[in-house]
Amino acid sequence: MRTVDGRTDHVVVVGAGLAGLSATLHLLGAGRRVTLVEREALPGGRAGRVERDGHRFDTGPTVLTMPHLLEECFAAVGRTMCDRLSLRPLHPAYRARFADGSQLDVHTCAQAMEEEIERFAGGREVLGYQRLRRWLGDLYQAQTGRFIEANFDSPFSLLNPDLARLAALGGFGRLQPRVARFITDERLQRVFTFQSLYAGVPPARALAAYAVIAYMDTVAGVYFPEGGMHAVPTALSAAAADAGARLLYGQSVLRLERTGERITAVVTDRERIPCDAVVLTPDLPQAYRLLGRRPRRPLALRHSPSAVVLHAGTDRTWPELAHHTISFGAAWKQTFRELTRTGSLMSDPSLLITRPTATDPSLAPAGGHIHYVLAPCPNTDIGPSAVAWKSLGPRYRDSLLRELEHRGLTGFADAIGTEVLVTPADWAAGGHGAGTPFSVAHTMPQTGPFRPRNLVRGAANVVLAGCGTTPGVGVPTVLISGRLAAARITGLPGVRRRRGAPPPSAALEGDPL
Repeated sequence: MRTVDGRTDHVVVVGAGLAGLSATLHLLGAGRRVTLVEREALPGGRAGRVERDGHRFDTGPTVLTMPHLLEECFAAVGRTMCDRLSLRPLHPAYRARFADGSQLDVHTCAQAMEEEIERFAGGREVLGYQRLRRWLGDLYQAQTGRFIEANFDSPFSLLNPDLARLAALGGFGRLQPRVARFITDERLQRVFTFQSLYAGVPPARALAAYAVIAYMDTVAGVYFPEGGMHAVPTALSAAAADAGARLLYGQSVLRLERTGERITAVVTDRERIPCDAVVLTPDLPQAYRLLGRRPRRPLALRHSPSAVVLHAGTDRTWPELAHHTISFGAAWKQTFRELTRTGSLMSDPSLLITRPTATDPSLAPAGGHIHYVLAPCPNTDIGPSAVAWKSLGPRYRDSLLRELEHRGLTGFADAIGTEVLVTPADWAAGGHGAGTPFSVAHTMPQTGPFRPRNLVRGAANVVLAGCGTTPGVGVPTVLISGRLAAARITGLPGVRRRRGAPPPSAALEGDPL
């Protein structure tokens, strides 16, 4: 593994999102002095928070999986997660509702899921699910050490024994056909393939290897932190402060000073910070702007679809909603074609509806509720522009409310007392390429060693972290990216559990594993 040359005593980390906080803790654990610079007044980055009329809206990810990666961040500085953060496993992990009126609770406990599938689709599909679950576990084991949690110096880094194992498992085939070998019910197939949208690729075209996301969601378990998702970066930043990091909030980085290929100082709108190395976690366009260069690639980067998010504070709720509910439209292939090819809004939308107050009522005023409605949409490269979204956004919000009413959430619009609407225009204003918070898509030319590297030519002491670089999009992978960035500086892998050992999170109270 290539590492940063020269002194690395003092590292400046730009961005206090999950990647930056992970990098900070792993750097501190390796004995480095760290200054963390964040333009916002609070940590979190994409995992931010907006407080409105007594409601605490989490503005970023709502699904938390693989909590052992958080535990590794705390362990890097000699702390345990339970010192700072309390997680509750969600049962069910999801509720799936379909256009034909059927409904399926997705359980991570194998027995509970088998019983639910038998009720939903019959005993034959239970047998297929059992084989699918074993395959998902094997796929995860084949990928986690040598692919997901690895720094790549070249495509030749792929040549290891796990590559043959992954190929034998069918990881280089297509996701939808591979899952269809196990289960034939089209509704069930959706439950185990929709996750490829996180990677920015339709299930029919995504590598089967990305079923590892379904493993995280449907086998390893889904959790929710007490105090909401923003409690995660809050806890990580507190641990960093306790371990000696200098945390600078409300400061924007204006430029990087350099001598030759080395960055010698980070200049903010308030001060100049001399440094020995830098970790950049902003989205790739911002990181490359600061570096003054963009790596040459044979093909232009393709971005994932974006999303419209309606954060609604309501005076009532609907008992048919679980903590996480996926409301599938009748269309499926057409939906992905619209999101990734034609650039049009979903004509028959599939929606993620999250109700965090189902688990933590303190996030809303007494008697109130929070509903988070996420509607995938095309990014601004192929769909409506950021400028167009400024007028389109309110109209699309109204159409979403009509759709929710049509799907049985009667009175949803009238129940809203306060709200925050986020569209691709807002993501673009925040510096996210193509107006999407999901960054660069996981197409084959943008996966593994072909993804934008976390080392940048021409900047000898700069490392990238975040969802645009290795290993990719999602809370677990972003946390890993911070550790991988720290390893590029320290030469140390960080806190790692032995291969095959159960994640420490299996000891959490109520965990079905």
